[in-house]
Amino acid sequence: MTEPTIAAAADTPPEKAVKPAKKEDSFPVFVLKLALVVVIFRSFIFAPFNIPSESMLPRLENGDYLLAAKWPYGFSRYSLPFSVGLLPEERILASTPKRGDVVIFKQPPLNDVDYIKRVIGLPGDHVQMRGGVLWLNGKPVPKERIGDFEIPVSENTRCVSAQFAAKLADGTDVCRYPRYRETLPEGKSYDVLDLGPRPQDDTEEFIVPEGHLFLMGDNRDNSEDSRFEAQPGQGIGMVPMDNLVGRATVMMFSTDGGAEWLKPWTWFTAARWSRIGGTF
Repeated sequence: MTEPTIAAAADTPPEKAVKPAKKEDSFPVFVLKLALVVVIFRSFIFAPFNIPSESMLPRLENGDYLLAAKWPYGFSRYSLPFSVGLLPEERILASTPKRGDVVIFKQPPLNDVDYIKRVIGLPGDHVQMRGGVLWLNGKPVPKERIGDFEIPVSENTRCVSAQFAAKLADGTDVCRYPRYRETLPEGKSYDVLDLGPRPQDDTEEFIVPEGHLFLMGDNRDNSEDSRFEAQPGQGIGMVPMDNLVGRATVMMFSTDGGAEWLKPWTWFTAARWSRIGGTF
């Protein structure tokens, strides 16, 4: 008798469910997402700024491009591009700058442009200039004469007057300015320019109000700063800390202004390569 043959039935796996392909974002959606990332980055992390004047010589030159950290002093409406009113005017997560910090800020109602100066006086400080020497809380800030500052004449740089025009041994035209080293009570040192006796070398004593800063340019005789009332073309007065935008952090690029779009090689020859990467 033939035994029944039992055939092992092969397990036939059920058909795999076919997952629908993930729908890729359209190009306009991608652009919107990218724009949102850029806005968040510029508003709360880092933002680029360019230097359009020589009020911060010798540390900053006309044609410098730097990155400013946006978080050190907190955030307000001025942290956002175009000062869009999505944040309050009063800073949130606020902190006070240190003397010697180089800060970017706005000063309405003068205008809505970005300024950059150095923090000299904090709330409650007494600040005065006497004979070109900075006095802070009744004591002179040490001011040491060091080597002259020389900057080549270029599209971005012209000497204040013929008095400061000079020529190097290789024939390069430069502006040569007297340079000094100031050292604040906390030990922060930086270089300043002093072009000689000027009316702004002697001022009244300023008492910095609560919530404000006394700011000055390092180019002491060519800076519209807190020594002057907040008026267009004259000064900025005391600056509310709520107006702070960020703190200068690193030099991103620098150009002497000699580049031309139709001459690509000038993009490289006009760059001040030695200035790139410097920190504050």
